[in-house]
Amino acid sequence: MEKLIAFIEKGKPFFNAIARNKYLKAIRDGFISVMPIIIVSSIFLLVSAVPNVWGFYWPAEINDVLMKAYNYSMGIVGICAAATTAKHFCDAQNRDLPKNNQINFISVMIASLIGFLLLSSDAISFTDNGVSISGLANGYMGSKGLLTAFICAFATGIIYKFFIKRNITIKMPEQVPPNISQTFKDIIPFGVCLLFFWGFDSAFRNLFGFCFAQGVIQVFQPLFSAADGYLGLAIIYGAMSLFWFVGVHGPSIIEPAISAALISNLELNMAMYQAGEH
Repeated sequence: MEKLIAFIEKGKPFFNAIARNKYLKAIRDGFISVMPIIIVSSIFLLVSAVPNVWGFYWPAEINDVLMKAYNYSMGIVGICAAATTAKHFCDAQNRDLPKNNQINFISVMIASLIGFLLLSSDAISFTDNGVSISGLANGYMGSKGLLTAFICAFATGIIYKFFIKRNITIKMPEQVPPNISQTFKDIIPFGVCLLFFWGFDSAFRNLFGFCFAQGVIQVFQPLFSAADGYLGLAIIYGAMSLFWFVGVHGPSIIEPAISAALISNLELNMAMYQAGEH
């Protein structure tokens, strides 16, 4: 047993390095920032579904009102995660930059949001009673889009750092107010982000015929399925305990990697339950 403990403890520096990884930390902190959405929206879900256990079902009108609050909060958790993860990743990038040449986290959050919408939503249009209506499909704006949200946040932060670090920006005279000067400083990296996501989205859709967020779900579907079984859960929480055993905060390493899968599975299970399935 002592030999096993000694062997595991030899890997502690490596585990600590993983825990300090700025990508995993950004996912963790970005996900924590959207936890109020998940917790509060779940209250409406509980009020709607828990009475069913005792055979009580709300009238359809009341249930629709309750689920509206849930759908309009959890339904956009991917959008929110794209912004919050970008903000925390931007903070990590700024630690590598001089104090007088920092990335504007608000601009990064907006760019990440736009990139996420480009990669995860489809334009829809229809006619209702002779009125033409258009909008965006929201199928991947919720938990299904979390992985895409993380990717958009990282891509945006990397692009911004590339331009800001090299001072490839529009520079204004010192007499110009700082807020106006910052606006012009953000134009080039913001424009490059928009062009990058737009070009990537166009190429991906022409190549595969569906949005990038749908492709990500298809690629990682085996992981989602594995995380929803007894063996998968045993591995996940066993790994957390292992990291705790060697003095490393286990959830800070494991949860960022599997949070998207767990939340997506929870939402899928709820949808199945509402459809009358197990």
